[in-house]
Amino acid sequence: MIRSEQKLANLSALLDKDNNIMIIQAIKLLREELPFEGAIGLLASFYDKTDDSSVRKTIEGFMNDIKDQSACAEVINEIKKQWKADTISMLVSSCWQSGLNYSEFSRDLTDVFLKGDYITAIECLTVIEESVDDLTRNTRDDLIKIIEDAPLSPVPEKRPLALELISILNR
Repeated sequence: MIRSEQKLANLSALLDKDNNIMIIQAIKLLREELPFEGAIGLLASFYDKTDDSSVRKTIEGFMNDIKDQSACAEVINEIKKQWKADTISMLVSSCWQSGLNYSEFSRDLTDVFLKGDYITAIECLTVIEESVDDLTRNTRDDLIKIIEDAPLSPVPEKRPLALELISILNR
């Protein structure tokens, strides 16, 4: 990922104008460029604030199409912020849809799995499952212990998901 204060400032100014047609065009152009630091955070923040479905779909498409492995850390940093549940779910979903390797962030994803809503938990399970072959046995065992030691979720549907994730990590 490149550093570009100018591009970041331009994107920020555009998002502040709240002109959805221009925002959609700018995001489409971003998809053709090298990603730059801070763009993911700005887009996550805007996604969290907007109700416009066209803008949201465009941001989702951008996130799903990221192919730069160095962007993973920024995506994870955004996932750990206090966004609305659907924003976090979109960010986690982009992890597996992008096809990038998030194995080094399996601990973070396990934490989000445990704390998030049901939909986010499903997305986390999918990302962890996609990277399980890249995890050492010790890492897998650590994640299993974290899951087993976590308090039971108040969402009853998450318990079978936790058992499924433990099964995946035991492979």
